[in-house]
Amino acid sequence: MRWSGVTALLLPALVAAGCVNAADPQPDGCGMRIAVFGPLSGVSENLGRNVREGVELAIEQHNAAHRTCTVQLATFDSQGDPKQAPALAQRVVADPEIIGVVGPVFSGESQAAVPLLDQGQVVTISTSATETSLTGHGWRTFHRLLGSDAQQGPAIGRYIEKVLDAEKVFVIDDTGAYGHGLAAQVMEVLGHHVVRSATVRSKQLDFSEVVAQIVAARPDTIFYGGYYDEAGKLLRQAREAGVTATFVAGDGVKDEGFLQRAGPAAAEGAVITCPCHPPETAGGRFFTEYRDRFGRSPVTYSAEAYDAATIFLRGLDAGHATRPAMVAYVDAYSGTGVTGDIRFTETGELVGSAGKVWAYRVRAGAIVTDRLIPEA
Repeated sequence: MRWSGVTALLLPALVAAGCVNAADPQPDGCGMRIAVFGPLSGVSENLGRNVREGVELAIEQHNAAHRTCTVQLATFDSQGDPKQAPALAQRVVADPEIIGVVGPVFSGESQAAVPLLDQGQVVTISTSATETSLTGHGWRTFHRLLGSDAQQGPAIGRYIEKVLDAEKVFVIDDTGAYGHGLAAQVMEVLGHHVVRSATVRSKQLDFSEVVAQIVAARPDTIFYGGYYDEAGKLLRQAREAGVTATFVAGDGVKDEGFLQRAGPAAAEGAVITCPCHPPETAGGRFFTEYRDRFGRSPVTYSAEAYDAATIFLRGLDAGHATRPAMVAYVDAYSGTGVTGDIRFTETGELVGSAGKVWAYRVRAGAIVTDRLIPEA
């Protein structure tokens, strides 16, 4: 394994700590590992689980066809906390058998972890980190398999304005890299339609203060930038206070956990957007194979995670078993996955992702596809 991309300070520290195995991984890729980096426990664990299962399915199918040269799964549980991300990133860099990372799942943890992963020449393919600036830092190894909030935010604004015909919008965010950035994009589009904005905290339980503000503002629409745990609890408390405004949120809320936190009555009619591929329309046998393996249909980010893992597996099959070689392979990758054609720009964005933002509605206790939001 070549460590030329690791800074002079980082590598000696890892060696001194006994974290780096002096032996290089097998050159043919046997025994290499693909890592999943994201919330695998905690209040946002569902989104991390969705990614892990997509990767797990791809690896299991690969190993069934390569029984004498298998690839393993490694998991790094960030609990969605950016403060935990740097230490986890150092552990990834220190393990020479890890050839690539599917993730990080969230934008905040990506901001904290990717600089270290980039120094270690560990290629990353995020299936869900949508914060716009992530591809603007000059990181050599970061890629994502869906559009950014530069597409999702304006699309949400257009949906609220043109489909919901909203006049008074109350905007709330959780102050995180993803939630705050997405809310800012939405507010820019809606302009004078935004009657008030407010913030909440991650892991907050009592939303009475912001609910009182909503009641006073009397909006016809609420937009929430953040994740499903707080979104569901906020909506439940707002409905209990008599708020009837249509609730709209981004992809971080597209999970059954939102329905559980809000309750079926409160969640009914909510709008959730995502630049991810509707999992029920994924190509090939993915849908049935996923359902057979995990006992449930694929959900948010599962198809993207399957495709991300498949890229790494194809790279190993083609003999790209060092980190620099895998970086070059992913940069130049061109292929078709279950989510469609995959190719990356020089900055790591998915070619053709612009404009592909879907709206979903909660109907009869389920999140169902509504429509592809038209471009402006």
